[in-house]
Amino acid sequence: MNLYEMSSFKTLFADAMAEKPGSYIIDEIFARFPSLSELMNVTEQELIAIKGIGKVKARQIIASLKLSQKLNTPICNNHYTIRSPKDVADLLIPEMRYLQQEHFVALFLNTKNHVIGQPETLSIGTLNSAIVHPREVFRAAVKRSAASIIACHNHPSGDCSPSPEDIQLTARLVEAGGIMGVDVLDHLIIGGDNFISMKERGLM
Repeated sequence: MNLYEMSSFKTLFADAMAEKPGSYIIDEIFARFPSLSELMNVTEQELIAIKGIGKVKARQIIASLKLSQKLNTPICNNHYTIRSPKDVADLLIPEMRYLQQEHFVALFLNTKNHVIGQPETLSIGTLNSAIVHPREVFRAAVKRSAASIIACHNHPSGDCSPSPEDIQLTARLVEAGGIMGVDVLDHLIIGGDNFISMKERGLM
């Protein structure tokens, strides 16, 4: 997010909180949590530490941030069709770009590449590692009678470059999918507002 977008967000945030953009509370919040990632992951305790913010105000701020994130997330239903890696990125980036731990998420598709239900988080890891086993992935796929899946995980560092472990995991998923009769169409890595497709990179 550039400075203009951050300034606009700050103004909208101040309006939602019924505060003036230059108020002490707004300035202090953005001073302590200068990036959107930090702001979206702020805790009630961190907010209460700011003069003028009590429990009620802190919960109001967190609720406003969660609502803002939800409003920026595309609605996913059984008519949402995946035609390209960008379709996957458009669906998942609003939810995943602020995460500070690695999350492994799967999209389940029918024979027409329509998304079945909501994307499912199958694993939450540490700052730089989200371990998932193929059995969890394909148990969920069979449960939804999916014809194919698309795997996705985030890199909190913002660097989308696949690690050797990412490449190995993708190979294991493709192999397991061949046995289970569920195609693994792609594996995306999201970093901030950017993404890479393992399929497009020729890594699967």
